[in-house]
Amino acid sequence: MKRVVITGAGIYSCIGKNLSEVLESLKTGKSGIGIDPLRIPYGYRSPLTGIVEHPQLKGLLDRRMRIGLAEEGEYAFMATSEAFKNAKIDSDYLENNEIGIFYGNDSSAKAVIDTHGIITEKRDTQLVGSGAIFQSMNSTVTMNLSTIFKLKGVNMTISAACASGSHAIGLGLLFIRNGLQNMVVCGGAQETNYLSMGSFDGISAFSTRIEEPTKASRPFDISRDGLVPSGGAATLILEEYEHAVKRGATILAEVAGYGFSSNGGNISQPSDIGSIISMQRSLEDSHLKIADIDYINAHATSTPQGDAFEAKALDQLFGNVHTPISSTKSMTGHECWMAGASEIVYSLLMMQHNFIAPNINFETPDEFSKNLNIITQPIEKKLNIILSNSFGFGGTNSALIIKKL
Repeated sequence: MKRVVITGAGIYSCIGKNLSEVLESLKTGKSGIGIDPLRIPYGYRSPLTGIVEHPQLKGLLDRRMRIGLAEEGEYAFMATSEAFKNAKIDSDYLENNEIGIFYGNDSSAKAVIDTHGIITEKRDTQLVGSGAIFQSMNSTVTMNLSTIFKLKGVNMTISAACASGSHAIGLGLLFIRNGLQNMVVCGGAQETNYLSMGSFDGISAFSTRIEEPTKASRPFDISRDGLVPSGGAATLILEEYEHAVKRGATILAEVAGYGFSSNGGNISQPSDIGSIISMQRSLEDSHLKIADIDYINAHATSTPQGDAFEAKALDQLFGNVHTPISSTKSMTGHECWMAGASEIVYSLLMMQHNFIAPNINFETPDEFSKNLNIITQPIEKKLNIILSNSFGFGGTNSALIIKKL
């Protein structure tokens, strides 16, 4: 079976607009959560969100390409540009080699709503503009990135709720292992505008700890009262090992295992059993044992139910070996469709720089998290093997294992 390695990474998030900025935030436990002033007047219960700066693409892309990009596509362009640079892949290489793309995206709400608004006001669909269709389709990220970067391989958007980015990496792994591609762009993107999250707010999914925004995301803590929505984009360049060696690429890590499952229950109900199955499959796929895992980047979003079920699963599998655990969502909030990809980037940075980023705001455990080895302060630790969990609505579960070479 072919081995699959990571040769490039890029990130654009609320804790940094590139790898360097994100690394510093992870090392210091810096939160990217703030207040969106548009949310309360619109009707939200909670104005909390990850604050992601919109990139300035003028001068980087021509107008024709810019008008087809939805917000999450802009973030994805920035992350992918950094990932290609990080992988030492230039325009000539892109032009002359086949590269595929799997990217997680589950909504393009602002583009759809803006288009509807124009038609409603003007009663003339011709005034919408040519870019509207490319912004509003769920495949907006892959169709735009494949055009901008001249990608000629597999081209698919993965829509799997909050596990989208993780499943995108898993599919990239499978395609390369099976000899269908030598190189695949994998990642996830999430819009952060207020139009995209109203329905989540409507079911009381969000924290209302408005007076202390940076303390609102509290994975595993007994006083957690909901997640904080966030977004941006994260990109990884996956490559077949021998192919990477032949072109002289710097290998950042190996993607050693991928596990998945579906809970098969209530559409919004988490499951400790489903979580366990996906983690066990990732271990079996990587031919590793529970004791081999040096650190777990938990899915934990700061919701009462979700964190409890994951804590039960983690305790059952890893409780006896006291594996260090933290949820980077304590700093970033829940980056939704991008989270499964961004948390591999965060884990990769920890692996490269020998530290564990903290689960900030974890002050008091509940009955489910009390037995877990949750890291609350940045600590130095050599990390050779990392497990990252991603679970989503509809019961979709994904677990990835990366390994230092």
